[in-house]
Amino acid sequence: MSLAIGSLAFPSAFAQFQQGGVDYPGEWFAGEGLKQGDLFSYALCHIDYKECAEFEMDIWIKGDKQVGTEAKWLAEVVVYDGNKLVKGEMELGKLAPEPTGGSTELGVYRGAFKSSLVWLSAFATGYDEGGKEGPKAFSDKSWGKIGNIGGEQVVPTAVEDVTVPEGTFESVLITWKTGGYTSKVWIVDGFPFPVKAETWTHVSEGIPPPEYKFRLLDYQENVQKDPFAEIQSTEVLLAALGCETLYDKVAVKKPTKNFNYQVHVFYGPENPIQGCPMQFQINFISKYDDTEFLNQVQFDFLAVDENLTPVRSIAQEEGRQYLYSPSGQALIDLIVHEDPGTANYVIWVYGLAPEGVVPSTPTDYLQLQIPVQENTADIPAPIPDPPSIQLIPEWIKNNAGWWADGLIDDDSFVQGIQWLIKEGIMKIPATSQGSGTGTNEIPSWIKNNAGWWADGLIDDDSFVQGIQWLIKEGIMKINP
Repeated sequence: MSLAIGSLAFPSAFAQFQQGGVDYPGEWFAGEGLKQGDLFSYALCHIDYKECAEFEMDIWIKGDKQVGTEAKWLAEVVVYDGNKLVKGEMELGKLAPEPTGGSTELGVYRGAFKSSLVWLSAFATGYDEGGKEGPKAFSDKSWGKIGNIGGEQVVPTAVEDVTVPEGTFESVLITWKTGGYTSKVWIVDGFPFPVKAETWTHVSEGIPPPEYKFRLLDYQENVQKDPFAEIQSTEVLLAALGCETLYDKVAVKKPTKNFNYQVHVFYGPENPIQGCPMQFQINFISKYDDTEFLNQVQFDFLAVDENLTPVRSIAQEEGRQYLYSPSGQALIDLIVHEDPGTANYVIWVYGLAPEGVVPSTPTDYLQLQIPVQENTADIPAPIPDPPSIQLIPEWIKNNAGWWADGLIDDDSFVQGIQWLIKEGIMKIPATSQGSGTGTNEIPSWIKNNAGWWADGLIDDDSFVQGIQWLIKEGIMKINP
């Protein structure tokens, strides 16, 4: 059986597991086969941008561009990032597709692209400089070493099918270990960029936060007409509203309501206009030490009414149950939808715990009252969500995948699912609870389901059926 993307065909091969290198013909380098008219759509995140908050990046290879003596690719780019849409261009090298130049507004996204989708260009390129780079064979024992602690080898590990929103592909799995955890990138022979990645930062203990992740949403060949011609950046749309773009930030440094945490907030503009953007830099600090950042903060940014009832959640607008900051620092961009007058914003801290684990520390909050100015111009309609972004929060599937891989225990998994059901993010059809003891002794097929669901091999309904079974058998107890 073979899989094809356009005119690219990928022969079937039996997966041979070897320590460094696989029995699979051919070689690969970043940018292999890239050509004019290619249109890619990726969902990706990188820890250096909002600590791996996902956005969608669409890239169209418009054609050639001469930069000095070097011929490069000119790429048109559109980014869907929450309620913000950014449009611009960047240049890609032909021997190594690392981005250079291009639109200033794409800076942070260009950096995430370079450090994720084309990260393997540090090892495999279209040229060989002193025998260190050049295309790499899938049978090679090592493609090189990573630069962090330990200098672990980057190696082809296996040949396996991988499923992403674009489809299922026979791929070569490239792996390396950091702090005892395995980072994975799936590449397809003849395809310019990897189709999926799940990588982790180096930590000495505990569950590491993701360094970057991505998955291929869509790919088209020979697109000759500009697919982004009718798209305008949010910045262009908001310019007509007279929104401030240059402003000093206001500093607020206060403890939370019950003095459990200390929060330092820097926001601007000071007097936002309805329909215009605002930005909040939030630092979560130890109540005992002004210089110590808290780790693994689960929180949300809310707009509330006079009774402190939430009327808006930034986490929900991003398709997540809560926001997460491994380092205790968070950057929030939002459009002010609140009415003119005093807007009541709340930074709600759920507690401190790894992503997907229910916090045992107390909840608390900090309220901010900010004056909102009336906007006399026409307020543009909100930017629609790109249809290819999946709305299920990624951390839920991370939790299931960690459990399937044995990184968290059964109790932690069940507590997470119980919390998701009670919070209403996971909808379980009416199910009678069994009379079991609730011992959380879960059969192996449920764990297999969780791993398959995390990898996109089964749909949400199939996974929910497994959770229903746990409830009916009394293994998982859900309080009314």
